[in-house]
Amino acid sequence: MSTTVGLISLGCAKNLIDSEVMIGHLAQAGMTLTPDPELADVLIVNTCSFIDMAKQESIDTVFGAVNDRSADPDRARQKIIVAGCLSQRFAKELPGIMPEVDAFIGLDQITKVAPIIENLLGKKNDSEVQKTEGPSATEDPRDFVTLKPQYVPDYSTPRMRLTPDHFAYVKIAEGCNHTCTFCIIPKIRGQHRSRTQDSVVREVQALVASGVKEINLISQDTTYFGMDQWEGKRPTPSSPVDSSRGESLSTLLREINKIEGDFWVRLLYTHPAHWSDELIQTIAECDKVAKYVDIPLQHISDRMLTAMKRVTSGDYIRDLLRRMRAGIPGLGIRTTFIVGFPGETEEDFTELLEFIREFRFERAGVFSYSKEEGTRAYKMGGHIHHKTRKSRWSRAMSELQRIAAEVNQEQVGKRVKVLVEEPGVARTEWDAPEIDGTVKVDEAIPVGSFAEVTIQDWRGYDLVAAR
Repeated sequence: MSTTVGLISLGCAKNLIDSEVMIGHLAQAGMTLTPDPELADVLIVNTCSFIDMAKQESIDTVFGAVNDRSADPDRARQKIIVAGCLSQRFAKELPGIMPEVDAFIGLDQITKVAPIIENLLGKKNDSEVQKTEGPSATEDPRDFVTLKPQYVPDYSTPRMRLTPDHFAYVKIAEGCNHTCTFCIIPKIRGQHRSRTQDSVVREVQALVASGVKEINLISQDTTYFGMDQWEGKRPTPSSPVDSSRGESLSTLLREINKIEGDFWVRLLYTHPAHWSDELIQTIAECDKVAKYVDIPLQHISDRMLTAMKRVTSGDYIRDLLRRMRAGIPGLGIRTTFIVGFPGETEEDFTELLEFIREFRFERAGVFSYSKEEGTRAYKMGGHIHHKTRKSRWSRAMSELQRIAAEVNQEQVGKRVKVLVEEPGVARTEWDAPEIDGTVKVDEAIPVGSFAEVTIQDWRGYDLVAAR
């Protein structure tokens, strides 16, 4: 009888791909997958640990699985594995905090999950698994986490997609070289590691051939794609990207644009420091590249950008946005900001509000600063009182909601192309899956197809359209 495995995937799209890779390897090993945790011989919880709320959700989910197992005699022999960012971030602490968990695996172990499960169930000996996995972070035999992740996926990596048939995420790189003082990601996922351009293009070709209509390119920093392979000096805002030096996001987009088929490709998680006029021109000229850019800016005050180590200035960001708007007709920009960062003054915050009013982003969100242990900001002075952080979050959200209403009103009467997500629900070129708004459309339009519709009205963040 084959082993039955359940998986709970938490967190972002990057984590979702890790879950898809694990499922692909489990299926390849002949294991049976189930969406019902109570039916699983082994339950994997793929965790997130980016900010406090995500960390708490992960912890609650793990302990919920442990409690459910304890309450059900039929699940007494079930094994529980904690995977993902929580395991990677707290590799030394978790075995002591969660003694009920049977194994902890990190980011380098997602392709080795099948032999680890076989070991848990007594179907593979310990020495063979340890030889496969390499040294763990602690002496606890349940801990398989390696401290410095090196893994990066390839087009041939077994993967079972968890997204609908019509859209997919493609991870073009792993890790991040930036040292933003609020962010723990480089410590969790390691340094930036790009895939080859050929590997990404071959994966996209296969996805398009299978009927996928939307390709979402993701990584911790998509704009740094290929640059880690360049010889010599790395690009900076004062030393712009030049793809003649090697593969880059621009060369990748142009190759993807050559793929035959009716689809669009979307850019997520770009960093402002690595944009260039070449990339702007590429997006403008490639008809299959969605005129949508996700570019988290975090702040606009020079004081805050310096404290956050964003390697950009307010003037640089303003100039970049103006060049993007001028160079890419019909561009929709998504961004996010952090308010209440240590040392943020009312003057800094007011500058941010004025910036939001001036640039009127088509899609935007704001986070209240989360104090994360292990980051440089954690030990900074000048931490803002939680009531002040909450107040600034509310004031910034009010501005963003007002602008969102104005942007939606401006869409009324326009003819737009949409991708139908589910019966009666679609997304425009400006709407990434799961994070942006939707468009109410005729339920008769087939799911997974493109359609031309006319925007007639709007409700909150969503639009209403008719053929």
